[in-house]
Order: sequence, then C-alpha cells, then structure tokens
Amino acid sequence: MSNAAIKVDKAQLEKAMTVAQTQQESKIFEMNHEPVDFGKADSFRYNILSWVLNEQYDRAIQELRSFATQDSEYPNFKEKVERLALHSVDLVYAIKAKRNFPGLSSLTRAKQQELREKFKVHFKELQAVMKRIEKIQVDLRIEDARSTIYIIRALWLAGAAIAILAFMQEVVRGLAVTSSIVMSDLLNQVVEMIFGFIGF
Repeated sequence: MSNAAIKVDKAQLEKAMTVAQTQQESKIFEMNHEPVDFGKADSFRYNILSWVLNEQYDRAIQELRSFATQDSEYPNFKEKVERLALHSVDLVYAIKAKRNFPGLSSLTRAKQQELREKFKVHFKELQAVMKRIEKIQVDLRIEDARSTIYIIRALWLAGAAIAILAFMQEVVRGLAVTSSIVMSDLLNQVVEMIFGFIGF
C-alpha cells in the first residue's frame, strides 16, 4: 500500500471517528421521552423550538430578535414581549453552549449528565417563555376584540337612544299638535253650545 493510500485511509478514518463522536455527543442531548409542547405546526413557538432541537441556533436567534423589534398592530405588544424574546435569545445561546461544549466525550458520565440536565432546564424554560409570548399575543387579540365590541355596542346604543328620542319627540310634537286641535275644537263646541243655550 502506498503512502498516499495510507494518508487517505487515515483521513477517512479520522473523519468517520469525528462523525461518530459528534453523533454520540448529540445523543446525550436528545429529548427521547421528554414531553415537548411545540404548539401548532408552523407557529412561532413550533419554529423556534424545532430550530433549537435541530441545532439551527442562528436561525432561531435571528427570528427571536426580529420578533422583538417588529412593529405590531397592538400598542403595548412590544413592551410586553421584547424582554421575553431577548431572554429567549439568551436561553438559545445557553443551549448552544451546552450542546457544543468542547471535549464533551472526554468528560465523565456525571459531568455529561450534569450538562444534559442543564440543557433540559434551559430548553424547558425556553418552552415556557414561548408559551408566555403566545399567551400575551392571544390576550392582546382578545382585548382588541373586546374593545371593538365595546365600541360597536356603544355606537349601537347611541343610535338606539337617538332613534327612541326622535320617536318620543315626534310623538310629543304630534300629540301636542293633535291635542291642541282637539282641545281647540272642543272649546269651540262648548262656546257654541253656551251661546246657543243663551240664544246668540
């Protein structure tokens, strides 16, 4: 066997060992039987948690940062969500640091288990923060819908009150005119009757 063939075999062997080591290290952080609540498919929470589990940290961080700075149709959305989104970025960085810990395979099993537990704690906290962000979004939508309903109800009540007032005014005006005509006619009849009785 030539030197070149030995070097190629050695390089392939090193590459295979690196891949095997990476696979073994990534198995430490698998969420095999851990309950992960991703939420609805293609929701904000689903995307962030999926990207973090698939080690697409930069994509998750970029999405969280743009989410924290985006304008919203709800006036106080940004102030309620910005702090949570930035905390989520910190959690993603912490998860990334745990999963990409240098020399992970050379650590003792106890240290590997400790890193795994910290990873799980950070991931569960990220999951909880994502749920809180979604709850804030839902609450703001409900609040906006309620305020719209209150405005529509107030406009409806105002319109009904105006219609009732106009009806009452028409009744009073019409009744007053009719009453004055009836009273005037009645008075004329009484006067004619009195003059007829007197003989005028």
